[in-house]
This record gives sequence, structure tokens and C-alpha cells, in this order.
Amino acid sequence: MNKIILWSLCAAFAGFLFGFDTVVISGAEKQLQQIWQSSDAFHGTYVIGMALWGTVAGAVFGSFPTNFFGRKKSLFFIGILYVISALGSALVDDPITFGIFRFIGGLGVGASTIAAPAYISEIAPEKDRGRLVAFYQFNIVLGMLAAYASNYLLRETGSEPWRWMVGMEALPALIYTFLVLIIPQSPRWLIAQGKIEKARSILSKIDTSKNLDAKIAEIKRQADHGKSSHENIFMKKYRKPLALAFLIAFFNQFSGINALLYYAPRIFEEAGLEESASLLSSIGVGVTNIIFTFLALFLIDRLGRRTLMFIGSIGYIISLSMVSAAFFLNWGGMSVPIFIFIFIAAHAIGQGSVIWVFISEIFPNHLRADGQAFGSSTHWVLAAIIPSMVPVLFGSIGPGWVFACFAFMMVLQLLYVKFMMPETKGKSLEDLGLGLSEE
Repeated sequence: MNKIILWSLCAAFAGFLFGFDTVVISGAEKQLQQIWQSSDAFHGTYVIGMALWGTVAGAVFGSFPTNFFGRKKSLFFIGILYVISALGSALVDDPITFGIFRFIGGLGVGASTIAAPAYISEIAPEKDRGRLVAFYQFNIVLGMLAAYASNYLLRETGSEPWRWMVGMEALPALIYTFLVLIIPQSPRWLIAQGKIEKARSILSKIDTSKNLDAKIAEIKRQADHGKSSHENIFMKKYRKPLALAFLIAFFNQFSGINALLYYAPRIFEEAGLEESASLLSSIGVGVTNIIFTFLALFLIDRLGRRTLMFIGSIGYIISLSMVSAAFFLNWGGMSVPIFIFIFIAAHAIGQGSVIWVFISEIFPNHLRADGQAFGSSTHWVLAAIIPSMVPVLFGSIGPGWVFACFAFMMVLQLLYVKFMMPETKGKSLEDLGLGLSEE
């Protein structure tokens, strides 16, 4: 089991870079807008948005290298993308080139949401799969906290602190790239490639309590069926897992989570906090995120994915409604940060910890990467659109109405969990793949 934890942590470190890359721009974005005198529309859609559209491209096309080269090699190349993006973004002098390098980092983020959860789910025993895949989310929030802290510590470094902020990502990116070299390939991917004996040696280290021959035969049967039938995720028989993946990704972004993470300092300033206090409050967001994600790691294989989604949905509705009310009623002070910390806690224990676990479980082995790509693409298309609109929406309808819309969408998420979402804890990937398809 120690080896499985080590391999899972190495793969999940891709999530650290995901989180760091996502949030690091929050400390630099106002400086960049002032330096380049960008309009709100250009700043939101290009300077901020290019990384998001890179993430969309990485999510849309990430299944191809994940299937063709395998999960391990894909994770290695993702590390290279992060290194290039960090160094390039720190050294440029114009917004166009900056956007291009941020796009490259986005490719790494999008592809990692396919390769890392797929890899971990395929090496994890059923009873620990939720916790091990959730390491990815834990690393995401750890990366976010590291970025918030890094931004705060580097806020007065040199004449252009933003260069140090965005360039700092190169260090963990290099560490991650070398860590990937020590993990084995996914045994389920190896079986799909016909490398049975190599897969057997890895599976024997993962779970010694089962009949390996029977396990390998079942994995091979599903892989062979997928090849011979030329199946795809858009076939009628897979409409249920497709709908489940789409809706969990859809509601994830309509909670407003990415909009808040990208613009946390700006939102706190809108609520009346000074710049230094807003940066410190952003660190509070990261601390809250990591504490409640750690709690979710403990609960996800005990209470199950569906129960955590219930808890998170209710927390979302309460906290977002209170943030909206705070802006409408001008409560000021620390009211908005406190309600946002509650929102972050609800996200961490629910959607944040469940989404990548759930999507990695509901598709059959031969379609897992494609299913991950579909769910991730839905997530990232909305993650590109919604935060890009925030500066304009705050200026036009105001933050109160924006947060009220997010609260209403979380009422709809609660209905999705109640009436549509199945429980997946403790079930084998092969059983889930068969059980959710419609013959």
C-alpha cells in the first residue's frame, strides 16, 4: 500500500501545479492591467482568459496522448508544459506573448485533469480509490495556498513583482517532472496495449487479496470489447455517465468557484478591504480550502461521494446567499471574507473533492480517458467563459446579483444530487462501467 500511496502522490502533484497556475495570476492581474493599460474586456478575455482557453484545449485533446502514449508519459509532458509556461510568462514584455505562454500552461492544466485522475483511479484498490484520487484535489488546493502565499511574500520584490509571482511556478514544475519518472505505467492501460505480463507485475503490488488471473481477464474482456465494437462515449448506451459527467462539471463552475479564485483580491477590495488586507484574506481562502479538503479525504470513502455533494450543496446555497446579501446591504468589514470562507469550505468538502473522483469512476476502462476529456472540457469551457465575464459583470450589474445567480444554480445542483447522482464508493471500475451503461 505504501507504494500505491507514493505513486498516487507523485501523479497527484500535477494537481499542485494546476492549483498554483490557476491562482498565481490573481496576485499579478491588477499590476498587468495597469502596466499594459488593458480594457476590462481585453484583460478578462485575453490576459486572464488565454490560460483558460489553453485549459479547454488541453481538456478537449488531452485524451489522445493519454490513450496513445499512456498515462505516465502524458503526465511527464504536462510537467514540461508547466516549466515552459512559467519561465516564458515571467520574461515577456507584452500582453500578447504573455497570453501565449499562459495558454501553454493552460494546456498542462487541462491535460492533467484527464491523465492524473485516470492514472490514480486505475492503480487504486476499490476501498481506497476515492481517497487516493482525491489526493489530486488536495494538491490543487495546496498549490492554490502556495500561490496565494507566494504572491503575498513576493508583492514587493523588485520593480515588477508580477514577474517573480508567475515565474515561481517553474520550481515545483521541475520537481514534479522528475517525480513522474519513478511511477509505473497504468496496468489497465498496459492490458489494453496487450502487455499482460508487465501489467500483472504492477497489479500484484496493488492488491494481493484477489485472483489476479480473473481480474486481468475481466479488464482484458472489456478492453477487447471496446476495440472490436469501436465504441465512443456518445453512443446511446453511455448517455447516463455522459449526462452525469456533464452536469457535475456544469454545476462546478456555476458555483462561481473559479471566478472567485481568479479575482479573490479584487472581490475583497470591492467589499471595502485595503489591498494588503485583501491579499491576506486570499491566503485565508487557501487555508480554508486545504483544511476542508483534508477533511474530505478522510470522509470520501466513508460517507461516499453523494453525501459529500449534499453537504457541499447546502453550504454553497447558504454562503453564496449571504455574500450576495452582504453586497446588497453594504455590510462591509469582514462579512464578505467570512461568508466566502464558508463558501470555500462547502466547495472543498463537496464539489472540489468529488468531481475528479466521480468522473474517473463512471466510464468503462476503454473510454475512461475520453469520458474524462468530456467532463474536463465541459468544466474548462465554463471556467473560461465565467471568470472572463466577471470584471464586466461586476461593473454592470454588480457583485450582489452575480453571487445571487450562483446561489440559484446551487439549488439546481442540490436537485441533481438528490434525483440523478449514484453512489460509486467501494465498487470496482469494471462493475461501475457495466452498471451505468444501458445495453
